[in-house]
Amino acid sequence: MANTLKFKIQAIAQFLILVQISFAQNLNVLDSSSLNQTLKTVTISTQNPNFQISNNTILTEVYPVQFFNSNPSPTLFENLQQINGLRPQINCNICNTGDIHINGLEGPYSLILIDGMPIVSGLSTVYGFHGIPKSIIQSIEVVKGPSSTLYGSEAVGGVINIITQNPSSLPKLSVETSLSSWTEFNLDLASAFKVSNKWNTLLSANYFNYSLPLDFNKDGFTDLTLQNRVSAFNKWNMKRIDDKLFQIALRYIYEDRWGGQMNWNKKFRAGDSIYGESIYTNRWEILSQYQLPTKENFLIQLSNNGHFQNSAYGNQLFIAKQLSNYLQFSWAKKYNAWNFNLGLTLRAIYYDDNTAITINSDSSNSPLLTILPGIFTQNEVLIKKHHSLLGGIRFDWNNYHGPIFSPRLNYKWQSQSENSAFRIGIGNGFRIAQVFTEDHMALTGSRKVVFEESLKPEKSWNILANYLQKFYSEKGWRLQFDFSIFYTYFTNKIIANYDQDPLLVIYKNLDGYAISRGIQGNMDFKHSSSLSFLIGASYMDVWSYENQSKIRPLFTENFSGTWAIKYMIPKIHIEIDYTGNVYSPMRLPIQHDDDPRKAYSPWFSIQNIQFRKSFKYQIEVFVGIKNLLNFTPNKGNPFLIARSQDPFNKNLIYDTNGDIMKTPDNPYGLSFDPTYAFAPNQGIRGYLGVKWKLN
Repeated sequence: MANTLKFKIQAIAQFLILVQISFAQNLNVLDSSSLNQTLKTVTISTQNPNFQISNNTILTEVYPVQFFNSNPSPTLFENLQQINGLRPQINCNICNTGDIHINGLEGPYSLILIDGMPIVSGLSTVYGFHGIPKSIIQSIEVVKGPSSTLYGSEAVGGVINIITQNPSSLPKLSVETSLSSWTEFNLDLASAFKVSNKWNTLLSANYFNYSLPLDFNKDGFTDLTLQNRVSAFNKWNMKRIDDKLFQIALRYIYEDRWGGQMNWNKKFRAGDSIYGESIYTNRWEILSQYQLPTKENFLIQLSNNGHFQNSAYGNQLFIAKQLSNYLQFSWAKKYNAWNFNLGLTLRAIYYDDNTAITINSDSSNSPLLTILPGIFTQNEVLIKKHHSLLGGIRFDWNNYHGPIFSPRLNYKWQSQSENSAFRIGIGNGFRIAQVFTEDHMALTGSRKVVFEESLKPEKSWNILANYLQKFYSEKGWRLQFDFSIFYTYFTNKIIANYDQDPLLVIYKNLDGYAISRGIQGNMDFKHSSSLSFLIGASYMDVWSYENQSKIRPLFTENFSGTWAIKYMIPKIHIEIDYTGNVYSPMRLPIQHDDDPRKAYSPWFSIQNIQFRKSFKYQIEVFVGIKNLLNFTPNKGNPFLIARSQDPFNKNLIYDTNGDIMKTPDNPYGLSFDPTYAFAPNQGIRGYLGVKWKLN
């Protein structure tokens, strides 16, 4: 019976992959009281332009798109550096790929949603952030800590939900373009219009180009990856009876990026004479949400995406494709003080590449088909008006790893004035890792990948407590503080070992446990006339324990701070934005004790200033300087890329034990390695931009 059921489920998933029907997980980030409330974004008050904590029992930070105008960037990856507790991490000095760390946890632990549906995961983790332009974003919601009860695998470190623009609230046409002193060119076009009495649509396109090789640190390699990227987004909203939801969205992105030796061109691609890392990415997405025309709140969410990647890292080809399908059918019921949710989910992921992951022992190709059906329930109850309690449990069945349970429990107290609130929550998270799709460092450079065992799912438990306090003045100012304490405990954590052998990267489950804990706070001030600021700080203690040794992970700071200060000069109507961040030292991947590069990064800060002015005819002009202090990671280091003069390791000499020998040509005994990266290589640079709207 069990085998028959398993066969039927696999057959259904295979059919879904073939016909490319999308199936979405439950993505009720906002309020769980009803589906109508769930599907509404949090409105940002005009008195609070920086960010807002929603009224949910689960702590949810909400940032409007206007917040990111203070330091405009062409991609979501760069924009998120302004949020306290989030850090864009550059993972490679050559192709400049990166991921988003949440509270010290690496990018693969973060689940990225678009309109509440999982989009950026697996194969797209490394490059997916670079293809989401600001023009399609209305707001960004951040939930820190495990959320696997609602979202399943990958929601271990946190959730970033991108709410796209509503066509009915946008101008007919908007154009924004900018050019930096490094010749980075960005163009955003968006048009929203009414097609009929029932349908509104949004058309958006983005083009980004950077094609000037520069080598200011004189290592023979490009400082910044050259990129040619185009993306398009189309969203349709239907006006229905009783405000029932029906929306469809499509997104496509193509990117051609490369970095490497300054004399590289495409005729050297995948060769072993001139080193370059060249990545072609094709990606498409289909999203849909539909509420059934019934008195009860039944919602169907569908999503589907295909990610195709053709990459060459030196002479190593990595060709992969991933097709992801999601379906969720959920029911929300409100009865007196009770809010009840029940959902059925099905997730099917097809993955194939040219690595050993998808090759059988007889050398035949064997693509991976991951099937993850699940069921969840969540119930929220309001107790005596000011107290709410939310509990939930999820059960998933993975065709490779079997059953997985994910419970959660959250409590919230809110004062009668709603100016004070306290939240505490505990939850479970799990993640099924796909190394080659998530960790770019497994491919770049010349290290060989070694798996010491079959990797098991990672599991975690997290507890987070938050206190919020608001103050208002009759003189027109508002001040908000929030303070959080968090603690995450991992078992089976997968940690890449770069320390054991400079020629290897070794993967295995941690034979012990890992801890991520810390404190975090934000101070948000707004004066009705001209001044506002948001200042945040985080202190984290992140480490793993194995074989009676406590190890600090790579690229994890103990302290970070962010700020965004805005001042309006009333007489001339010029808005000044001063933004920045500061980070404490991180442990870096040196090859051994004789490696002359520093084992820890210095304290460093990236600071920016911008001036913005509005003119007649809906025209805005903005000009600014990024990285005012001109910080680059090569300062204080003899080099960043090890053995940049011998990227294919052709001239290495080994001793009888297979270790690299020190020679006059290689005085430190190093192999080629570009993974020593903790900050962007771009120094100080200016930019100029123009924005125009037609209402």
